[in-house]
Amino acid sequence: MHDKTLAELARSLDAGEFSSRELTQHLLGRIDRLDGELNCFITVTFDQALAAADAADKSRAAGKAGPLTGLPLALKDIFCTRDVRTTAGSRMLDNFISPYDATVVEKLATAGTVSLGKTNMDEFAMGSSNENSHYGPVKNPWDLAAVPGGSSGGSAAAVAAGLVPAAIGTDTGGSIRQPAAFCGITGLKPTYGRVSRYGMIAYASSLDQAGPMARTAEDCALLLSAMAGHDLHDSTCVARGVPDYTEELDTPLAGLKIGLPREYFGDGLAPEVEAAMRDAVKAFESLGASVREVSLPHTHYAIPAYYVIAPAEASSNLSRYDGVRFGHRCDSPSDLIDLYKRSRAEGFGDEVKRRILIGTHTLSEGFFDAYYKKAQQVRRLIRQDFLDAFEEVDVLMGPASPTPAFDLGAKKDPVSMYLQDIYTIAINLAGIPGMSVPAGFVGNRPVGLQILGNHFAEARLLNVAHQFQQATDWHRHRPAFAEENA
Repeated sequence: MHDKTLAELARSLDAGEFSSRELTQHLLGRIDRLDGELNCFITVTFDQALAAADAADKSRAAGKAGPLTGLPLALKDIFCTRDVRTTAGSRMLDNFISPYDATVVEKLATAGTVSLGKTNMDEFAMGSSNENSHYGPVKNPWDLAAVPGGSSGGSAAAVAAGLVPAAIGTDTGGSIRQPAAFCGITGLKPTYGRVSRYGMIAYASSLDQAGPMARTAEDCALLLSAMAGHDLHDSTCVARGVPDYTEELDTPLAGLKIGLPREYFGDGLAPEVEAAMRDAVKAFESLGASVREVSLPHTHYAIPAYYVIAPAEASSNLSRYDGVRFGHRCDSPSDLIDLYKRSRAEGFGDEVKRRILIGTHTLSEGFFDAYYKKAQQVRRLIRQDFLDAFEEVDVLMGPASPTPAFDLGAKKDPVSMYLQDIYTIAINLAGIPGMSVPAGFVGNRPVGLQILGNHFAEARLLNVAHQFQQATDWHRHRPAFAEENA
C-alpha cells in the first residue's frame, strides 16, 4: 500500500481493495517502526487519524466520497491544527496547542483527507537542510548520511520513505522545491496568493506560500485543487476561481516553448547535475517541445535581495514571541525586560536569532533606504525579468539546486548554506509558480528539474511535469531504505 501514489490509492479505495482505516493503520505502523531512524515527524496523531479514516469510510459507504476521501497525508508543523501541538520546529512553541485550524488544514479535512501528523522542519522555516530544527535533523532516506533539504525536509523525507503518500509543505525561498529535489519526489510552490496563508505560522509574509509534495504531478494536481482558493481571512489571497488541475494533465506538449536561463547553467552548477538537466530537456524535445536560451539578467541579485527582505519580515513577524502571551517563557524573570530577553534567547535557535538581528538592522533608522527599500527595488527588476522571459516562452527550466543533497553537517557557515537556494529564491521574489520533479541521480542521490511558469500557470506546469513523468521513470524509483523496510 505504501508504494502507491495518491491517485492509485484512490482507485484502490474505490475498488474496495482495502479501507481507509486499513490504509491508515498500515502507514501509522510504518511511521512507528521507521521514523525513529529518519526523524520525519514531530507529532503523530494516531487517534485523530483513525477517527478521520473511519469517517471517510462511512462517507464512501454512503456514496459521498470525493477525489481525496480517505487518503492519508502529513502536514508540515507550521500549519496551525486544532487541538494538536504546533511547534514550527522551535522550542519557542514546544508547548503550543493550536485552538484553530489553518485554512489549508480545514480545506483538506473538508475534502476528506486523513492527517497522520506534523512533520519536522527547520525552525520557523529558516534553513535549507532541516538541521535547524529544535527536534533534531531529518535524515534523507536515499542516504542516511545526507540532508533531506529544507525547510520542508520532514515532509519530503516522509513521502520518499513511504511513510505517507503525500505531505503539505511551505516555500519561502525554495523550501518545497529544494527538499523535493533532494528526496526524489515532486513538489509544487503555487503562485503567491493562490493558497491561503491563514493559520500558517509566518516567516516572511510577502514570500511564504503553501504547496503539495507527493510522488507525482498528478497527485500534486489533486491536492492543489483542494487547497487553492480565496479566503477572507487572508488579505493576500487572490479572489480567483480554482480550476480542476487534473483536467489538463494529458494535454500533449507539441508546440511547447521551453526557455533555459543561461544564468542557471554557469559557474557553481555541478557538472553531473547539469548533465541530468540536459537529458531531461532532450526528453521534452522528443515530446514535441522546442528549446531556446533566455536571460534573467538580475538573477545574481536574488540572494542578497532575499536575505534583506526575508529577515526584515521575519524580525517583524517573530516579535510577537515574547514570553507573555504564548510560547516559551523563561523561569523566574526579575522584571519585564528580563522576561523578554531570556524568553527569546532561550526559545529561538541560532539561525532564527541571526535572521532577526539582520532584519532588525536593515529596518532601523538610517538603514531602511539603503537596504530594505533598495532590495524591494531589485525585487521589482527580478520580477520583470521573468515577465519578459514569458513573452518569449511558455515555461522555464533548470536545476532546483546546484548540487544533490549534501552530507549532514557539511555546510558549516551560513553563506554556503544560503547559496544552495540560488536557483529557487528569485521565484518567490517574483511570486510566480515553480515545481521540482525527479530527473536523475548523482550516485545514489536524486536531483530535481525545476519548471517555472507565469503567474497562475499551475495547470500548465502540472501538465508539463505529468507528461515528463509519463515519458520517464525517475519518479518511480524508491530509496533502498524504503525497499528494505517494505
